[in-house]
Amino acid sequence: MNPALLTTTDAVDPVFKFIFGACILLLGGITATVLWFAFRYRRSRAPEPTSQVADNIWLETIWIVLPSILVMAMFWYGWAGYLTLREVPKNALPVTATARMWSWNFTYANGRTSPKLVVPVGKPVVVDLVSSDILHGFFLPAFRVKRDVVPGMKNHAWFVADKAGSYDLFCSQYCGKGHSAMITTVEALPEAEFIAWLVQPEEGQPTKHDGAKLAKEKGCLACHSLDGSRAVGPTFKGLYGKKQTVLQDGKPLTVMVNDAYLRESIRFPNAKLVEGFQPIMPTVSDLKDDEIEALVDFIEEVK
Repeated sequence: MNPALLTTTDAVDPVFKFIFGACILLLGGITATVLWFAFRYRRSRAPEPTSQVADNIWLETIWIVLPSILVMAMFWYGWAGYLTLREVPKNALPVTATARMWSWNFTYANGRTSPKLVVPVGKPVVVDLVSSDILHGFFLPAFRVKRDVVPGMKNHAWFVADKAGSYDLFCSQYCGKGHSAMITTVEALPEAEFIAWLVQPEEGQPTKHDGAKLAKEKGCLACHSLDGSRAVGPTFKGLYGKKQTVLQDGKPLTVMVNDAYLRESIRFPNAKLVEGFQPIMPTVSDLKDDEIEALVDFIEEVK
């Protein structure tokens, strides 16, 4: 078997079907044998044991050899599939997936970014997995791919979308309060449409009018509410222009929430910690200056 000739789905599905089928056959055979013995040698028919057989070399040999062959077959099949999942095709499209609480961001070689993983149909895609805060999981059920995303550890996954469509992408590791909302999609496009999408200017360049969309895409709203309710982070409602008590180097300090304060809090979230909240906001390094301005304008508008 040549692992390079397979896709991730081709590598996983046959192994699963083989092991599942073997288990069904064993379950059926063992259950039928137990039932037959229970009927054949029931107490009413054979109240006293009559067999004097102490061993059977052929039965013992068969019982050792056949399971050994089955286990080795499972191992070989699984190992070949594992090699397929780890050996990336040479022509794979590189994408970097950045996971944070609680959103995904995908960066392409030309600098294009997207909250969804957009890929071409029929072309291998290799995804470098990066976490900006805690442990996450990159899970694509449709392509039988699941990999841990660990801070500071290099990891990757690859797959091929064989037909156009939208496929779910989940975080498979519990990563806090907003874990269940850390969902996006893989958008598989025909290659011509994908190339057109990749080279066109990004939709919705951050301005005052799309700050809300940007806040949602970057995961801000997973921690900050818009209605005044308490969440993981301070609410955005009425935040701008408010006097806030923060901790700087462990010492309390009263600051005014203005443009400069918000820019610093986005760039360096642990520089001044709002009193009563934990320092769990990750450092967001992929935000551009105009995107930060859009977020600041959006927060100012939330009254």
